[in-house]
Amino acid sequence: MIEYKDKKIVIIGLGVTGISCITFFLERGVLPRVMDTRLNPPNIRDIPKYIECYLGGFNINWLLQSDLIVVSPGVSLAHIELQQAINKGIEIIGDIELFCRELNSPIIAITGSNGKSTVTTLVNEMAKAAGYQVAMGGNIGLPVLDLLGMQKQQLYILEISSFQLELTNSLQANVAALLNISEDHLNRYPLGINQYRNTKMRIYKNASYCVINKDDKLAIPVFNNKQSYISFGMHDGDYHFINKNGKIYIKSIYYDQIFNTAEMKIMGIHNYINALSALAIVGVLELPYMSSLATLVSFTGLKHRFQVICQHNSVKWINDSKATNIKSTEAALCSLYFRGTLWLLLGGDSKGADFSSLINYILQKKIKIFCFGQDGAKIAALQPKISTYTETMQQAVNKIASLVRPNDIVLLSPACSSLDQFNSFEHRGDVFIKLVKDIIKN
Repeated sequence: MIEYKDKKIVIIGLGVTGISCITFFLERGVLPRVMDTRLNPPNIRDIPKYIECYLGGFNINWLLQSDLIVVSPGVSLAHIELQQAINKGIEIIGDIELFCRELNSPIIAITGSNGKSTVTTLVNEMAKAAGYQVAMGGNIGLPVLDLLGMQKQQLYILEISSFQLELTNSLQANVAALLNISEDHLNRYPLGINQYRNTKMRIYKNASYCVINKDDKLAIPVFNNKQSYISFGMHDGDYHFINKNGKIYIKSIYYDQIFNTAEMKIMGIHNYINALSALAIVGVLELPYMSSLATLVSFTGLKHRFQVICQHNSVKWINDSKATNIKSTEAALCSLYFRGTLWLLLGGDSKGADFSSLINYILQKKIKIFCFGQDGAKIAALQPKISTYTETMQQAVNKIASLVRPNDIVLLSPACSSLDQFNSFEHRGDVFIKLVKDIIKN
């Protein structure tokens, strides 16, 4: 543990992470200063009145007078004010780093462009089913610092984003997994996908055991001789698929038992790969294999992740609002078989991604696109013959509702961030669910 008393601490960002950081320091007798670039951040009323607060930008004097700056993951280190602090030698970290400095219990750390929330939740459920006392948090559920206030756990299972990894130096995961790499957040990484990849790779630094995806060369690290690894992949790896009588089975080199993916409630090849990676992670922990397979059977998936809302008049409506990048949307499309037309809702903040590959893939299918939001017009312009642009998702859904026919599928899988028009991908998904339910009622 590090002693922070008598240190000048500045916290930047007043979302849930920022509030958890304030609580962390107050509990240790440290009174931080806080700031947010927004004039009216969402949790401003939760800050005690006696804490100095600066809104609407950066207070450069506070920054340069500080001993430590704690930054929420949504705040880029590229800001000139933060670069000035870095050049002065002031340490800038995030909540994961604070957490790692306080803890000596085992950590399972999971990151990736896609699937990390599902895999983190699966690993959590498998560990609980095996009798472990576990806590899950980070980029999913509770902020990690809130986990410190709970009863000490046998195992901490953390989903960690690239933004959090940028600000983390002390992570020494017992098991670290980088599930996959695809174009995402390139507006935050101006040097391109290699800069993004190198940030994700930080999860493997000092990890005892590395779980790797043999199908994704970008996600495979260079190991040091103190590290061990276990692998998963569609056809190759310690956990892989076999095809038997037209069905997909999960096979492990460590067990004789094979598992029929048709027994799972969540569907699609991307979810079967999520299951592979979860089994590889808990395999390192040597959890009872049959118990882990039973968890796969009972797991119903996460809201907003390829969630079938309903089937009405032979039209299926699917909420995949968590698809915030192109690869995630491609995975959803690969998982669907449809006899009619697939109506795909795309749009939001594209984060600088190139949509031409996705559009070319769509052209091979019977898919019609409705594009909305900040970059909707730009996406629709790539293939205007099959695309319709509307300003909002609500307008798109209402138009689609008048056009659908039996055997059609309506899929919200936007391949974009939601923050141009919504508070979060969850908010976007909830709005979509309400729109669909209102249409069905009428």
